[in-house]
Amino acid sequence: MPTSASSPLSDVGSVAPAAAPGAAGGADRVAPVAIALLSGGLDSATAAALAIESGHRVIGLSFDYGQRHRRELQAAVAVAKHLGLLEHRVLQVDLAAWGGSSLTDARQDLPVDGLQPDVIPSTYVPGRNTVFIALALSLAEATGAERLVLGVNAVDYSGYPDCRPDYLEAFQTLADLATRAGREGRGVRLWAPLMAWDKPRIVREALRLGVPLERTWSCYAGGEQPCGVCDSCRIRDEALIAVGRADLAGLHRDVSPSVALQPPAPPVDGAAAVTAAVDSWLAPEAGQTT
Repeated sequence: MPTSASSPLSDVGSVAPAAAPGAAGGADRVAPVAIALLSGGLDSATAAALAIESGHRVIGLSFDYGQRHRRELQAAVAVAKHLGLLEHRVLQVDLAAWGGSSLTDARQDLPVDGLQPDVIPSTYVPGRNTVFIALALSLAEATGAERLVLGVNAVDYSGYPDCRPDYLEAFQTLADLATRAGREGRGVRLWAPLMAWDKPRIVREALRLGVPLERTWSCYAGGEQPCGVCDSCRIRDEALIAVGRADLAGLHRDVSPSVALQPPAPPVDGAAAVTAAVDSWLAPEAGQTT
C-alpha cells in the first residue's frame, strides 16, 4: 500500500490535531475543516467521530438518493446533532430514477440468505459512492475543507466494488487531477480510517468515542424495528455480540420517524477559516485488522 500523503487509507494515530489558540505558533490558527459522508449508519458515524477527535471541524453530508426508506436519513440527522457537527447538509440525488438495486427499487426483494463468496449482492447501488464522493469533493473544495472522511470498510462488508482500497486510491488520483486545489498541490485528502478494520474493532471504537449506536440505523429495511436478517443487520449484530454488547444487537431503533430533515445550510467561508495543516498521514500497516 502506498505511504504517500495521498493515500486514503490513513492510520488514525498519524493525524496531528490542529494547534489550539494560544499554543506556540498557533495563536491565529483554527481547526481544519473536514467533510464527512454521513449515511446514518455505524461506520460513517464512527469515522466522523474519529475526524472530530483528530482535531477537525466536521461538516456532515448526507444524501436522499431515492433509497427504500427514510430511517437512515433520520438517523443521520440524530447523529449529526449528537456529534455537534459544524453543519449537516442533505442533498437530493435521485439514483432511484433508473433503479438497478434492491435498495432503490422496492419491487426487488432484499437478500436475506447471507453473504455469498465473490458475489456482489443486489443491494449494491450502481455508481453510488462515485456520485457521493464527487459531490463531497466539490463541497470540500468550495469550503476549503482539507479532508473527505469516508466510513467505507473492506473487511466485514458486502463486497461492493466502491468500498475497496484500489477504488479509493484511484479516486484520490482523480481528485488530485480534477480540482484546482489538487493541481496546486493542496488537494483534498480522502480519509477512510476504517478500511482495514473488522466490524468488532469498529464497534469498540464507536463505544470509546461515545457514538450513539442506538440512534444509528444500519438495516436495509425501513420498518419500525431492524429486520435482523439482511446482510447489514447480520454483520452489525454479530460484531455487537462479539464485543459483549448483545444488549445493543437489534436495538438500533431510537430514531423517531418524526425527526425532520434539515434543509441545506449556507456554506461557510472555509477557505478563509482553514489555516492549519495536518501532518502527512501514513497508510495502515499490513495486517492491521484488529
